[in-house]
Amino acid sequence: MNEPTLNYVLCPGAATAAQAEGSDVHRMAYWEWNATGNPDHPHVIICVHGLSRQARDFDVLARALSRHARVVCPDVAGRGHSDWLADPMDYGLPRYAADMQALIAQLQARAPIATLDWVGTSMGGLIGMLLASDTPFASPVPIHRLVLNDVGPRVQWQALLRIGEYLGKPMVFTTLLQAADALRLISAGFGPHTEQQWLDLTAPMLRPRLEGGLQLHYDPDIAMPLQAMNPEMALASEAWLWAAYDSIRAQTLLIRGAQSDLLSVETAQAMAERGPRARIVSLSGVGHAPTLVADDQVALVARFLLPGWTAPQSDTPEAALATGAQP
Repeated sequence: MNEPTLNYVLCPGAATAAQAEGSDVHRMAYWEWNATGNPDHPHVIICVHGLSRQARDFDVLARALSRHARVVCPDVAGRGHSDWLADPMDYGLPRYAADMQALIAQLQARAPIATLDWVGTSMGGLIGMLLASDTPFASPVPIHRLVLNDVGPRVQWQALLRIGEYLGKPMVFTTLLQAADALRLISAGFGPHTEQQWLDLTAPMLRPRLEGGLQLHYDPDIAMPLQAMNPEMALASEAWLWAAYDSIRAQTLLIRGAQSDLLSVETAQAMAERGPRARIVSLSGVGHAPTLVADDQVALVARFLLPGWTAPQSDTPEAALATGAQP
């Protein structure tokens, strides 16, 4: 079966808690999928996860896409196999975008990238907006196609408060099944999944504790910037992100969970009318955020990124790809 390899990139500008004083480098892990037969395939697709998630969220999508491209799924700093940062306030979009610039530069140095596409869920979508923008955070290789999964420049304040209720809170589990049940409660917006799908999404979220049992994979301090945010700061961030969005020239697909509490209908409509004029698909029965695991969701993304892509027999018809807003 097609499986990924684990790699690392050294990212300057922020130290880890374990480093000697004066150092400002940390490692970001990334999983690379490639079933094309060409380890230097010129089409690269980067998939970036949400705030409290990690790279293996994309296993199903990456396995499908990797028949046609190199698919790279990073663990954003503080998550998964990446280093935890010494200063919790470094956990933010500027740091994450700079780390992705370092990643793309490393991939480009290894083998020239002819086409670079981006799939970003929630936080990963915001990072992608910066990389695709005409700002100092622009990718060193231009992004051709951009998939924003249930996120836009305006994030609903109530959704941030909801996320803050659980983000960074200590959670200890004795078994994978117990962890899956607990995470399902706080992830109801992900939509329906089979038991096996949910177990597969849950297992990479955990790491063993020295004292026994299991804990979440991320640094609890990733919650501190969110806890420090107030409505005025959120508005300033929104203005900055709209400016970045308006400068995007990449072909853009916006996927919205029809019951999303983070991406409003009004924001989605505005994204269809300005900047790259995103094409919008609304997924019924899903909130924040679609996991891109279901066959129809995989097909939706694959057909946007890979014109002429043919779905395997197991794929079901995807939602119609709209040219106008259907939030």
